[in-house]
Amino acid sequence: MGFESIAEVRVDPGSAYVYEEGWQSWSPAGVYRASAASPRPPDRRAHTMGWRPEKVLPRSGFQGEGVLAVAAEGEPVRIWHSPEPGREVASIRVEARTSRLLVSADGPVLELGFEGNLQEALAALGERLAPGEIGSIPPGWCSWSCYFRDVTEAAILENLDAAARLELPVEIVQVDDGYESEIGDWPADDPRFGSLRRTAERIRAAGKVPGVWTAPFLVGERSALAAEHPEWLVAGADAGWNWDQRLLALDVTDPGAAAHLREAYATLAAWGFGYHKLDFLYAGALEGPRHGDCSALDAYREGVRLVREGAGSEAILLGCGAPLLPSIGLVDAMRIGPDVLPEPSGDPPVGAEPDLGEVIARTRARTWTHGRLWVADPDCLVARPEIAEREAWAAHVEAFGGLAFSGDRLAALDDRGLELTRRVLRPSSTTPPA
Repeated sequence: MGFESIAEVRVDPGSAYVYEEGWQSWSPAGVYRASAASPRPPDRRAHTMGWRPEKVLPRSGFQGEGVLAVAAEGEPVRIWHSPEPGREVASIRVEARTSRLLVSADGPVLELGFEGNLQEALAALGERLAPGEIGSIPPGWCSWSCYFRDVTEAAILENLDAAARLELPVEIVQVDDGYESEIGDWPADDPRFGSLRRTAERIRAAGKVPGVWTAPFLVGERSALAAEHPEWLVAGADAGWNWDQRLLALDVTDPGAAAHLREAYATLAAWGFGYHKLDFLYAGALEGPRHGDCSALDAYREGVRLVREGAGSEAILLGCGAPLLPSIGLVDAMRIGPDVLPEPSGDPPVGAEPDLGEVIARTRARTWTHGRLWVADPDCLVARPEIAEREAWAAHVEAFGGLAFSGDRLAALDDRGLELTRRVLRPSSTTPPA
């Protein structure tokens, strides 16, 4: 359906504020003056990989995906949200006029009014959407922000040993992007990395939980899967460009693809992996013809359920680059902003390309989700000496009690870096922020 008017707020746009929720982890989110406008994608690739690709953005104003709020001094906060975000997520727009704001939506929404400030109103919405009890997740270490795609088995084991030697409270050790033979050919590893299975065995032998990065719904055009099973792909779906190749989307409604996906995670579980960073999840919700007669959101949720089935009910699932509201109840933790550090070489960052201050602003805007919808992940702590803003980032990661992982080569930390790392690494809080 097209956009239909749902409300008119009589207020001076220069004195009111809008909270705009983005589609996925890397999409912009924040509080803006109603007379301004939120960020727009700089190009098609960014739109595909950082916004909601099937939706056209207005030239001005705001477009929230499933949640949008208006706050004006002396007035109740008004929130519009999709009532069943696991099935349908409406786009909700606000346009400023001389003395009013026009609100429209392209799907069903509910309007709620809250006394108090905007953060209190969003917290109340979080309680309404909450899937149930949110458990605590132990602190950990991951490889991406120090090794990027050059990670090796030896590097993982070096940091496993360093965590013990330095007496850091690292309970999960996660292998990130860089170990894989090709995008989509999970869990095959690249000989340059070493052995993923052997790495998991060593981590478990040290008494830690092995973790691994995958992108379950992405298929690289160079992959064996793309060559051998083109019928397993969402026909015509453009999942973007990364790893110097075109990206395709897995059709989890195809029985063969579904069995393959489930088996990949069952294999990882058999190797001992109990923590999974599921990245680029937006690909599972791309529009396009599928084998099964279902919506893109239904296919996405079924795909995550297949991952859970293979990984095991006790596995910890972290969503990243994931459609936010459709993931409620499916993942244990959720990335709520962009990467803290851009990759130093190779493809440009997906979505917007913010600096650290912008990363802090975006993740702070979504702290209302922590402890209500999932454990919020602001991204890992980076505290090595060359990070000029390490104090500010450490304070931010620590502040709201979300997922706490180190992203440094531990042996290279100076005394202050170790102090910050010891301070920040703790189990995630089960108490939502006030």
